[in-house]
Amino acid sequence: MRLFFSCLFLISFFTIFSQEEKPEIKPVKIDSLYREDQFYISVTYNLLADMPEGLKRDKFSAGISAGILRDMPINKDRTIAIAAGLGLSYQNYFQNLNISKNEDGLVYAVNDYNEFVSNRFRQYLVDVPIEFRWRNSTYESHKFWRIYTGLKLSYVLSSRSVLDDGENTYKINNNPDLNRFQYGAYISAGYNTWNVYFYYGLNPLFKDVKTVSGEEVKMKTMNLGLIFYIL
Repeated sequence: MRLFFSCLFLISFFTIFSQEEKPEIKPVKIDSLYREDQFYISVTYNLLADMPEGLKRDKFSAGISAGILRDMPINKDRTIAIAAGLGLSYQNYFQNLNISKNEDGLVYAVNDYNEFVSNRFRQYLVDVPIEFRWRNSTYESHKFWRIYTGLKLSYVLSSRSVLDDGENTYKINNNPDLNRFQYGAYISAGYNTWNVYFYYGLNPLFKDVKTVSGEEVKMKTMNLGLIFYIL
């Protein structure tokens, strides 16, 4: 009887042991077709180029943009690509180009800062960036050096200028003299999330506008700041 129970115990032990399974080791899948599709956010200091004589900036003029870009690699290593996207921008400018209104329409003047209390111009835009990309990224890491450059096409959804001369406040919404379609070249460069950004407008901010002194207003926009890419 003792021999019977001993044999039964040994059979049970080997049965349990044989049922133990080794953990399955799954092979790591290499993504050879990775893309750098990215959301972006830029924060900039806004400047003006080709300004009329006497026109100056005042205070800190800031801008912010955000959007998404679709990455399309064009080489085997996927380090060179083109990308297109869609975004929104808010741009704000403090300067001394005063825009007021009388019975004849809009009047443009470059005045000294002591002749008004405040003066600013802002616009909201929808952006279509198209860029050429170089980076040394791999499928294993999203931390890499990059240089992206291209063109940005923009359409002004809304604009507003506010001039307070101490006696009257002039508010001009959706100025008809503004170039609704704007475009410019830009470049961004950096490592990982942090990248410097520079944009230069290629067409004037206003169309066919002269100041009261007869000088044409052909100023263009410039943005200098940081752009952050988020996968």
